[in-house]
Formats: sequence, structure tokens, C-alpha cells
Amino acid sequence: MRTRRKLFTAAAALTAVPLVLAGCSGGGGASGGDPSTITILDYYNNEPDKGLVQDLLDQCAAELDLTIERESVPGKDLIQKVLQRASSKTLPDVLMLDNPDVQEIAASGALAPLSDFDVDTSGYIDGIIEAATYEGEVYGLAPAVNTLGLFYNVDTLEAAGIAPPTTWAELKDAAASLTVGDQYGMAFSAIATYEGSWQFLPFMWTNGGDETDLQTPENAEALQLWVDLVDSGSASQSVINWSQGDVKDQFAAGKAAMMVNGPWNIPALNETDVNWASVQLPVNEAGQTPVAPLGGEVWTVPQTGDAEKQANAAKFVECMGSDDIALQAGETRFTVPTRTDVIPEFTEKMPDMAAFADQVVNARSRTGKLGEEWPTQATVIYNAIQLALTGKATPDVAFEQAAQG
Repeated sequence: MRTRRKLFTAAAALTAVPLVLAGCSGGGGASGGDPSTITILDYYNNEPDKGLVQDLLDQCAAELDLTIERESVPGKDLIQKVLQRASSKTLPDVLMLDNPDVQEIAASGALAPLSDFDVDTSGYIDGIIEAATYEGEVYGLAPAVNTLGLFYNVDTLEAAGIAPPTTWAELKDAAASLTVGDQYGMAFSAIATYEGSWQFLPFMWTNGGDETDLQTPENAEALQLWVDLVDSGSASQSVINWSQGDVKDQFAAGKAAMMVNGPWNIPALNETDVNWASVQLPVNEAGQTPVAPLGGEVWTVPQTGDAEKQANAAKFVECMGSDDIALQAGETRFTVPTRTDVIPEFTEKMPDMAAFADQVVNARSRTGKLGEEWPTQATVIYNAIQLALTGKATPDVAFEQAAQG
């Protein structure tokens, strides 16, 4: 999945939300008084995701005998739209949020905990429940999620007699051997946005690093890996400017033999002539468990003040988290079901997604430890990466220097 930029305009705006919501009364929700009609707000405004998600929504609407009125906005506009709706007492009945945003919106008082409606939140992978939890309450469910893995060009590696790397040492050796002509051995996104932080987290977390204390040997060692790949010429110096989409384009064009990226790129890759495969991301030492960040969206129930409509919205969210919806979302959108009992069936049907399914089981929420403070540390991370890769700081001092601004 795609990571999402921090979209909150001001802390003051968020803290004002609970005061606004306190004035909501029985007519809450943008759709008015009919309890069988619920409004939905999401950011799936582009095809094919918009249509694929519409199919899921329509199934739940039919199952629950509800009418839905859906609005989709660009991702960059969603949180501002939520704040505006809160101030005008027209919050939607069902709100989709990028999972790192859930805790911050829950903290504002804008969401109802699912326990208010006796929604069963058991049976999901730990990471997504952690992402949707604030102060001990679960605020939403996600049918399917994504994470990162290592894509590689099968033909290129086989021709070079190189197996997909499983450790950092193997990764560096393979990347060096595969760097030939205008082809780099390795590509990743080290851009100065949350995408750069998102792509670095698997290396940081797998090595025992932690976002609560960035100035550690474990984090420096992970950053040194990226520095080594760039300084050796095995990865392009342009990684500091590449988005994940740019990385995919480099790989698809045969200019990178391996890349760090997510399964949302699979449909585009399948339209190319590249014979690709994927594995979990390499670890520093053999035996370590690869830990990657969890991407994906969570469906929540806003505090509209209309008890009957909220109850129907909660049923809708529960339906969106069901086994059938999770499996269909995984198959059609190249995401991984969050229901642990569905994952084996999913990987049997979608063998190309097996590595990502394995990765998701141990994936972590970005907000699990820091909650609302995650964006601050994410900014330090991508600034530290930029300092190190441009030679302005060594990995052992980059995080400290980045934290100082």
C-alpha cells in the first residue's frame, strides 16, 4: 500500500472536533433521517480501486438491506473533509481512514468505539487491530491490507546464477553482481516523504531498531546498508528522489534487477514482459524474522449522534471485515486478507501473493507504539535517510542531526 502523507492541517483543528461533536443530535449523518440509508466517505477516487471497492460496498449493502450514498475524494483531501464535516455536523455514517490516521482521529472524539455496538474484532492479524486501537478501544476494521517485499527479475537473476537474497550480506553481493551497464542491482524509495520512511522501516525494525528511540546502533546499521548500496553503485543516487511508483518504473524498464515495493504494483507489472517474482525482505542475520510496516485502510463509525444510523453503520463495518469480503478484496485488489483463517485459502488462489501474506502476519502498525506522535518520528527518519545518502551525515549521527531540524 501506498503510504499516505500527513494530512492534518493543525492540531487546534483536531482538538476542536470533540466540542463540535458534542452538539450533534438525532439527525446526525450526511444522509438525513432515514436509518436504512447510510453515507460513506473514502479516498478510492481512481479506477480500478474505485469500482472494485464499490463492488464490496454493494455486497454489504445488499446483505444488510441498506442503501448507500458514497462520496470518494482524493487522499490528500480526506482529513480536511472530515474536519469540515465535523464542524458542520454532517459527518458520514461510515468513514474510511488510512490506518496510520485512525488513532489521531479517534483521539479527537470523532469516532465511536466498535465495542459500543458489540462488533466482534477477534480473528484479525494483530497489526491491523493495533493500528485501529486507541486507549484500549478498537475503532475500525480492515478487510485487507498490504506491506512491502522484495521483487526480483527472475530471468536476470537466473542468468547470473544468483538466488534471491535472504540476508543483507547476500543482498549487497547480489546487487553488486547484478549492476551491469544501465541496470542497477537494487532500487528503493528514499524520498523525503513518508514513502521514504515506510520503505526503510522493514530494515530498521527487522534489525531490532525502534521508532521510540531512533539514535541506536540498530537503526544506524540499517541506514548503513542503504548507504553502502548507494555508495557502491549498486543502487542509483537518484533513490533520494524516487517515489515507489518511480521505483516500479525502473524495475519494469529493466533498469533495476531487484526492488523494494508493494503488491499494488502487481497489476502494472503483469502488463509488462518482466518475468518477476517476490520474496520477503532480507534480514541482517539469518534466523531473524522480517518485520515490515502494515499498509491499508480501516472502516470506522463516526460519532453522528444518530443511534439507529450508527448501529447500521457498525453492521456495515462488520460486514466489510467479513471473510467473504476480505477474500474478494485480496483477490481483486492484490491485498492480503486480515482474517487469519482466510489467508491460507487466499495464498492457494493467489500464489504470487504468498510472500506478502507471510510478511503481513508479522507486519507492524506504524502508530502502534507512538500513536499520534508517529508522524513526527517518520519525518526524522526520512530526513536522516536524506542526510546519510547525500553524505551530509554518517549513519551513526544522522538520526540525531535530523531530530535537531
